[in-house]
Amino acid sequence: MNQERQENNDILQNLTGFIAHVSQSLDRRNQHARLFPKALSDPAIGSAVLFLLGANNAGVEASLGPSLILNRRSIKVKQHGDLCCPGGGIAPGLDSIFSKVLQLPFSPLTRWPYWVVWRKQRPREAQRMALFLATALRESFEEMHLNPLRVKFLGPLPSQNLVMFERVIFPMVGWVQNQKKFVPNWEVEKVVHIPLRDLLRPQAYARYRLRIRTSPGSDANPLVEDHPCFRHIDGHGSDILWGATFQITMVFLEMIFGFKPPPIESLPLFRRTLDESYLTGIQ
Repeated sequence: MNQERQENNDILQNLTGFIAHVSQSLDRRNQHARLFPKALSDPAIGSAVLFLLGANNAGVEASLGPSLILNRRSIKVKQHGDLCCPGGGIAPGLDSIFSKVLQLPFSPLTRWPYWVVWRKQRPREAQRMALFLATALRESFEEMHLNPLRVKFLGPLPSQNLVMFERVIFPMVGWVQNQKKFVPNWEVEKVVHIPLRDLLRPQAYARYRLRIRTSPGSDANPLVEDHPCFRHIDGHGSDILWGATFQITMVFLEMIFGFKPPPIESLPLFRRTLDESYLTGIQ
């Protein structure tokens, strides 16, 4: 365990090496994986998100290395207060056009070293990946004013199913360079930076017991569920990372670092009650 921790620390200390390691690890995993089934590129059920990584932003100490950059949902949208990757549903017309732009020279997609191989050997999946990356970048610009030209594309992650909503999420991994300030829109309360070093600490994980009210104003027969989660605490407050974004993050950590969180049964317990506004948003 100590050797594995030291190896992961070595990876995090060298940003150039870290970026290369992530891109190579994702490519090895994806060489034989079928990531984009045709049916799930339907905009009615498919969403794309940007699993955004960056370095030394928003006051995070340089010694902590690269961070995962997430949005905290505002009270005006569904699942308010939750941490999420920037992204959303496909806009078929606009994103199809943008996906073609991404296939021009010097774009984040064509600068990806594995693009030529995908385009030649897996042309249908390459087109779907271009569409999902276009959606993720467009939504990231809308939600937090992320400059798409400053994003280095590192590869796709396996898709994830949402538990409470009938959607499939396609995560695209990106590294943002030289953008230290983000401007959230009305959907985002704030942008949160979580050092990857913290995500590799087993003691930061917990069991999240959710009490879900089945009808407005009623406490009768609530649905109670336990979920694994990560507790992020910094000088600005605390957040709980759970749900689909947690699952995406855990897939990434296992693929890149070989890290798995402790068994849920061994984790400390935290409780929360979800009401109707969580599922609908407050307009």
